[in-house]
Amino acid sequence: MIKPSHFLLLMIALTLSSCQSYKKIPYFQNLDRSKGLKEAIVNFSPLIVQSEDILAINVSSLNPEASSVFNYNLATVTGSLYTTAENPVIGYLVDKNGNIQLPLVGAFKVAGLSTDQISKELSLQLFKYLKDPVVNIRILNFKVSVLGDVGRPGVFSIQNERVTLPEALSMAGDLNISAIRTNVLLIRERNGFREYIDIDLTSKDLFNSPHYYLKSNDVIYIQPDKSKYATVDRTYRNLSLLLTALSVIALVITR
Repeated sequence: MIKPSHFLLLMIALTLSSCQSYKKIPYFQNLDRSKGLKEAIVNFSPLIVQSEDILAINVSSLNPEASSVFNYNLATVTGSLYTTAENPVIGYLVDKNGNIQLPLVGAFKVAGLSTDQISKELSLQLFKYLKDPVVNIRILNFKVSVLGDVGRPGVFSIQNERVTLPEALSMAGDLNISAIRTNVLLIRERNGFREYIDIDLTSKDLFNSPHYYLKSNDVIYIQPDKSKYATVDRTYRNLSLLLTALSVIALVITR
């Protein structure tokens, strides 16, 4: 039979353990919100085009008919256009050499450049064929994947070129209460290499991290803690409790 003093100690232990677990739940814990903090954004870098990216290109000039041949939704260059059932909008596919094939221009190097840089360089190229060309470029297949212990795991298309890690987690329904926030895994492919990056969501250092702003094709994995398994495998847990209770009863009867 459990003594009252032992029962009290057990309740205190359970309370302390639950309080300790809660300390791992809030985000950005070392951020002092009692003060009006303001800091410069120094860790943002523009999105860089890579092989397998799909570019939407729109060219305008004083001669609309001449410039329309370069537009991604009107161009008909064989082998340089890309479309899928999920993305019926046609775009220029960046090949393994980092080039796209444009009418009149031919192979045009885009890998390693931002969309702004591509727009400026392509405008200079088109001055040979157009009067006062204006070039707008957007990456059509910018997406990030979020999987693991979140509300709505999935692949999310990004309409602009600027998305943060907290925004991606918000799109995925945020982390479940059972998720481990101190060891989020970011998988990033860049320049022919795959990087595995650990991120602590409970620290405000994330705001100044080079990984705060996501890149195209980033994968975010949220690992569940052990309580997640215990919740899902309810039968195993109940069976363990039943066996424990039977053991205690048998011990009491024996004594």
